[in-house]
Amino acid sequence: MTTAQWSDDRVERLKRLWAEGLSASQIAAQLGGVSRNAVIGKVHRLNLPGRAKAGGSSTAARPAKRPAQTQRPAAFQNRPAAATTTRTVTRAAGATMLKEEIEVEAYEEVEVRRPLNVVVPISRRLALTELTERTCKWPIGDPMKDDFHFCGCEIADSAPYCTYHAKLAYQPVSERRKAAR
Repeated sequence: MTTAQWSDDRVERLKRLWAEGLSASQIAAQLGGVSRNAVIGKVHRLNLPGRAKAGGSSTAARPAKRPAQTQRPAAFQNRPAAATTTRTVTRAAGATMLKEEIEVEAYEEVEVRRPLNVVVPISRRLALTELTERTCKWPIGDPMKDDFHFCGCEIADSAPYCTYHAKLAYQPVSERRKAAR
């Protein structure tokens, strides 16, 4: 495989074309004898900044910010207001990566309260070698710590967990959707 040498003239031309906002494919075609990937590699090794956007300044292409709402719907009146922050994100637009600022509303995390009528079983604190096909295999604690153990309570049928831990492990889809809201 023959490779084109990167002479000082070709490197200067690459830098100029890159600054003009041409794509790596377009630069490779104009230079001749190099692939798109060779251009990308050289740009990376030269630590050139991200490509300039072709067609003008980046502020003109940015969509206008939406106006603030004057009145919130009645359903949201008693909720605390969300803090709005601006974040810069990178996204792909075809083969080009674009950086843009977006507004993100941060909401306070809501604590989910479990029903008070749930009875938590007392764990038998079994080690892995003490488990049988009739004991709950729910892990408790950090596996890297000495106090790690398994629930060990009696199980029904051929389930791997006791009734309490089975309710934690196997939630109906509708309950998971409610908890996610």
